[in-house]
Amino acid sequence: MAPDDASTTSPLRYDALLLVTAAIWGFAFVAQRVSTDFIGPLAFNGIRFALGALALVPLLLWKPKGGRPSVPNAAAGKPSLLLWGGMLAGAFLFLGASCQQAGLVHTTAGNAGFITGLYVVIVPIMGLAFRQRTGAGTWVGAALAAVGLYLLSVTGDFTIGLGDLLVLAGAFFWAAHVLIIGWLSPKLDTIKLAMTQFLICAALSLAASAFAETTTFKSIQDAGIPILYGGLASVGVAYTLQVFAQKKAHPAHASVILSMEAVFAAIGGWWLLGEGFAPRAMLGCALMLAGILVSQLWALRKAGNGRRGMAGLSPSP
Repeated sequence: MAPDDASTTSPLRYDALLLVTAAIWGFAFVAQRVSTDFIGPLAFNGIRFALGALALVPLLLWKPKGGRPSVPNAAAGKPSLLLWGGMLAGAFLFLGASCQQAGLVHTTAGNAGFITGLYVVIVPIMGLAFRQRTGAGTWVGAALAAVGLYLLSVTGDFTIGLGDLLVLAGAFFWAAHVLIIGWLSPKLDTIKLAMTQFLICAALSLAASAFAETTTFKSIQDAGIPILYGGLASVGVAYTLQVFAQKKAHPAHASVILSMEAVFAAIGGWWLLGEGFAPRAMLGCALMLAGILVSQLWALRKAGNGRRGMAGLSPSP
């Protein structure tokens, strides 16, 4: 059966690749959490996004027959748009990644994974400001996610931890970043745009780190494995798998499978870091995941299961 037809079926191997992608991104939260013991958030992001840009060079040079599958209708010859668009996307990538990484100093990998995933619900709500229509699924998903966030993060005296608050702020920046990428990606080569925004994010992170943090060669060496995982595996390998698999996998499958990133973050935190969830927090995570899935799948169903573009990168590259 052709993978691009109207059927809800997609080849199992492409779904499997998306599951591997979600697992890599989920476990990236563990790597990011471990790195906070050795290196500052800004330095970590600066180095890993520079490595991430480097990891995309082979994908940039890859030119199969018919052009790269990631850019079906790219408009060539727009260096100024690539520069300014990459700078804008890179700036919001910097803000989202900085909030996320700073938040991981004070919260768990599992919490960060589920709270970051809320960007999926936030995107269509923010889109209202640009007169983008949204459906009932967005509001049902938002309500479920809000209740879940309350159960996960808000204490009995109605306070929220600094780490969870920073990660939540990052989710809003990630949502804005997705909207920006959604506007830019039809106009530009996807890989070139990704590399440009990674380089801008790396430059901003390293510049800010030079003023706010003290980074030594030993701290970089001690955080070497998390940095390599965050830069090469999470960006280079997982992004390549996502680009390849989403050209063949059904969009409903992709939405569900990639949402499992938060689950893998929780599994990684439990398995490798000994993190756990109280029953109240587990219920909160379940409601947040339900909200994320409802928000995505409702939109896909209403669109008649059309091949809706899922522009942009995961907020945990």
